[in-house]
Amino acid sequence: MTAGNGNPSATFQPRSFLKNRHLQSVLASSHLMIPPHGPLRRHSREFIIETPGGSKLLSYLSHHPRSRGMMILLHGWEGSSSSAYILAAGAYFFDRNFSVCRLNLRDHGDSHHLNQGLFHGALIEETFDAVNAVARMAGNLPVYLLGFSLGANFSLRIAMRHSRTPVGNLQKVFAVSPPLDPYRTTQTIDRGPALYRNYFLRKWKRSLRKKQKFFPDQYDFAGMLRARSCMELTEKMMAYFPEFPSYRDYFRLYTLTDNSFCDLGVPVKIFFAADDPVIALDDFRKLRNHGFLTVSEQPFGGHCGFVDLFPRRRWYNEQIFEEFQQERNA
Repeated sequence: MTAGNGNPSATFQPRSFLKNRHLQSVLASSHLMIPPHGPLRRHSREFIIETPGGSKLLSYLSHHPRSRGMMILLHGWEGSSSSAYILAAGAYFFDRNFSVCRLNLRDHGDSHHLNQGLFHGALIEETFDAVNAVARMAGNLPVYLLGFSLGANFSLRIAMRHSRTPVGNLQKVFAVSPPLDPYRTTQTIDRGPALYRNYFLRKWKRSLRKKQKFFPDQYDFAGMLRARSCMELTEKMMAYFPEFPSYRDYFRLYTLTDNSFCDLGVPVKIFFAADDPVIALDDFRKLRNHGFLTVSEQPFGGHCGFVDLFPRRRWYNEQIFEEFQQERNA
């Protein structure tokens, strides 16, 4: 595990008043922290990816006229292609001559009407197929995948699957604050400050109401919407997923351990903060660096934060771009 490579900028040291982990986590999703992103938006076009399995995922592609590569972005749970951290990353890389695809997971963003089935965290097949479809659009250009929180967990599983079924021209995968053990993460959210539990419950319940509105004959969430914790709502949701014997079996399907990364065929870099308020630190400290896996532990950053001001920046974007520059100059 590493906190840098001898380069001082490789360690995130925010200004003193931004070192609070809860402030970092809130700022991660704050639209006050979105930089100017007019060029990204102007070049953006909506498209729906239809996967071989029949799923439809909503995406937004910003093709750069002088593109040096394709950056695919995956948001976190109950986030979307318009989340603050997604727009910030998209704008950052588009301004540096990358084409950008902002991919929505099922039932995220304005996509609840596209599929009758419900989203769950183990839906790796359709997400992998969608990433593969976007990679093909990049032609011969290099492809990079950057995920946040649950999207980072998906990104890591896509990297693992890449070793068996290669994604065209995939060069590197980056994961910011991925939950490695979703069961423990859900417990932490429920047991921690009410701020996080209420935030996720509110957004999840809003998403379920949208789904019910589009498929009233299929879903009636009235009873389970009274759940008062994320774990309680997860347990109740299992009624709609008979393929999972229990919610613990469901969580195991996207739990990642050190052994999960033994057969990587593409470089993977994980960024996480020691002060992350929703992910257990020892989950990360069990991971070992090896040829294809680098784990960057930072003292500050909260959950998907790594935000600083004066100048306004998201530190991980700079780290990723610096890696690209080093490769280019090698």
